[in-house]
Amino acid sequence: MPTLAAAAAPLDLPPLFTAVRLRESGDAFAHACRIAPEAGAGTFVHVGRYDLVEFAVVLEPEEPLVSARRAFFAGMAALADAIAAHCPPEKAVVFRWPDTILYDGALIGGGRLGWPEDCPEDSEPGWLVFGAQLIAARLMVDEGGLKPDSTSLEEEGFAEPQALMESFARHLMLHVDAWANRGFRKVADPYLARLERGKAGERRGIDGNGDLLVHRHGVTGAERTPLLPGLAARAWYDPTRKGPRL
Repeated sequence: MPTLAAAAAPLDLPPLFTAVRLRESGDAFAHACRIAPEAGAGTFVHVGRYDLVEFAVVLEPEEPLVSARRAFFAGMAALADAIAAHCPPEKAVVFRWPDTILYDGALIGGGRLGWPEDCPEDSEPGWLVFGAQLIAARLMVDEGGLKPDSTSLEEEGFAEPQALMESFARHLMLHVDAWANRGFRKVADPYLARLERGKAGERRGIDGNGDLLVHRHGVTGAERTPLLPGLAARAWYDPTRKGPRL
């Protein structure tokens, strides 16, 4: 089990969050899933690595798993808002369905969601975990442009990566509050606004189970793209380096 890192600058998180820092060898997502039943909502696990911004937050939904998974979109919207708050306005933060994050057209990271494996779809899960990784520095890339399909916070001139995690926590609270008080559409719309452009004239929405629905002019019904296979595929993730693809 990862041990807690010693002597690290604490995160400046909103009062409802509790930070848990792991050493470089730690896995924030796995650790958050492991401690979620006891640690509870707001537990914010992060890893001290130079090349990655890696963190995971525990959530406690109050609805069945099948619809509670939509918390993933709140996490993604909050992460994009945090990135956008620290980047030049002319550079776009875009999602590739469902979990890949592109910055100015290049892959910079992604998100994921965990839940209890034994929880039935129609039962309320005891916890959810939203996790994210962003490329902080491409240590294996010596010259810019050699791997144009990805980029890093360092190359894009971002300030201290810790500020992104702090900003994410604040934006996540805003999205969760908007969902609770004004409905899920207040989370879905910000996510869909950043989703890669589709065909002209199509209308997109997120179903009650998290699937992407695309309505096209002159076509009866909606084209459905399931959420779960996309989350399972983790197209942005490289298992050999345990981080986003370079």
